[in-house]
Amino acid sequence: MNKIAIDAESKDYSHILPDYRAKAAESDAARIAWIRSDRWIATARAEEALSRLEDLLTYPPRDRMPCLLIYGDTGMGKTKILRKFLRDHPPRFNGESGMTSAPIAAMQMPAEPLESDFYSELLSALQAPAPIDARTHRLKETCRALLKSLGVRMLIIDEVHALLAGSFRQQRIFLNAIRFLANDLRAPLVCAGTDLACQALLTDPQLAERFEAFHLDHWKNDRRLAELLISLAGVLPLRRPSALHTAEVRRRVLELTDGVTVRIFRLVESVAIAAIRSGEERITAQSFLAPDLAPPLVAMSRNMDARLARAAGR
Repeated sequence: MNKIAIDAESKDYSHILPDYRAKAAESDAARIAWIRSDRWIATARAEEALSRLEDLLTYPPRDRMPCLLIYGDTGMGKTKILRKFLRDHPPRFNGESGMTSAPIAAMQMPAEPLESDFYSELLSALQAPAPIDARTHRLKETCRALLKSLGVRMLIIDEVHALLAGSFRQQRIFLNAIRFLANDLRAPLVCAGTDLACQALLTDPQLAERFEAFHLDHWKNDRRLAELLISLAGVLPLRRPSALHTAEVRRRVLELTDGVTVRIFRLVESVAIAAIRSGEERITAQSFLAPDLAPPLVAMSRNMDARLARAAGR
């Protein structure tokens, strides 16, 4: 074992949260691979969304079940929240009865809002084969029977803003189909999408009336952003303490990301990997000024538009 490895193992890395300290003693390649891997980072707003989902899942069956719309710009973490919720409530196999129960059925909105495509996508999400007679009414009856046999208590549809890709008639038929299914199961309906999702659901006023709207807004230069960056610093396997909590870092992060969650995570991952490769082993305000740091394309475009607007105003 070389001196660098011995030195790494001899430190307690108190600046890292206890569950992640052992990672700092690993090789550069292992630490970079870990930083790039997908993981759940809890934020206050995401935990609030999960809490609302939990409340809906335990809601007693009734004729008009409450529903939830989680919406926000692309990259704000909607799908991440839903996947975390699904991991917390996986299907269960009962060895005695030989039956599988699934509290949640989750699917992605089909590319075109066709009723038959909806049922086919739902069967695919449930890992069930479509019936040989794939006419719409057969698909519908198969879905109803399967959802009831699995004991589904919640139906989730992601990317629901894709509903607007269809004609007004297609939208009404599609929304009628999901409303019927939710009523039949006496289960809450959860939809997620961009800001256009509100417009999509308002196509059916009766259905829209049941929805509570939960908006994931952009990060701002405030305490919540500081807490997020401190949380990220606590899980990164860097061998020296980072300064992610400062006002200068917050300002620079917002400039490069427009406050979009996924961009913030990717940016911090990029500077953390650069810190490992350079031997700096920490993130500072200077890390976000590196000439080779590639900003997200959308943020770069907006910054260019702002510069052009300022130049035009001179």
